[in-house]
Amino acid sequence: MKKVYFASDFHLGAPNFKESLIREKEVVKWLDLVKNDAEAIYLVGDVFDFWFEYKHAVPRGFVRILGKIAEITDSGIPVHWFIGNHDMWIFDYLPQECGITLHKEPLLVEWEGKKLLIGHGDGLGPGDASYKFLKWFFRSAFCQWAFARLHPNFGIALAKWSSGYSRKSSGHKDATFLGEANEWLAIYSKESLKTNHVDYFIFGHRHLPMEIQLNENSKYINIGDWLSHFTYGVWENGVFSLKEWKR
Repeated sequence: MKKVYFASDFHLGAPNFKESLIREKEVVKWLDLVKNDAEAIYLVGDVFDFWFEYKHAVPRGFVRILGKIAEITDSGIPVHWFIGNHDMWIFDYLPQECGITLHKEPLLVEWEGKKLLIGHGDGLGPGDASYKFLKWFFRSAFCQWAFARLHPNFGIALAKWSSGYSRKSSGHKDATFLGEANEWLAIYSKESLKTNHVDYFIFGHRHLPMEIQLNENSKYINIGDWLSHFTYGVWENGVFSLKEWKR
């Protein structure tokens, strides 16, 4: 039976070239393995620690993972890529060059009689009004136009610094379980169930693999990250499960 694979939060490019390259090679090994029985692959946000596509330039590096993804899509296996809060400035380059299917919002799918809501997870749930405003601003056409006016040498360096600062400032919170009552993506999932039934809520962003049973039939699952946990998800025979990649 074919399987569907999920992974999130590689943050390639962070914290430096050497450590990122080691992690990128592990991601490529994982992709090489799962392509053998994958019906589809879902990359659920923050694949890069930063990404911006200028009209005639993109950030240097990442040739191994981009080449592997292009190889996989060329073979007929779809790769779905959800933009996250660190790589939200993906436009048409990766869809054209690598053949990915790009998603900017959570996606509801139905497989084998089960409904799954898949998304990165940033900006969902209660609170965090300041980030939600920043997300709206960064996604605005004006902000993207203004950033594109910066020379890539300056613009990419500035954005990498900002991305690193953001990750450091939220790192402890990202690595700590807040309790079921305070996990905002679990709260979002429970609120969603009041109007629509979903069997699995699949998110990244939290950098912490977790499974929370929301009710008798619904579950919230966070895929985790590849900075600390190296976890990924598998859909097989109507069931979603978390697994760990052994480096």
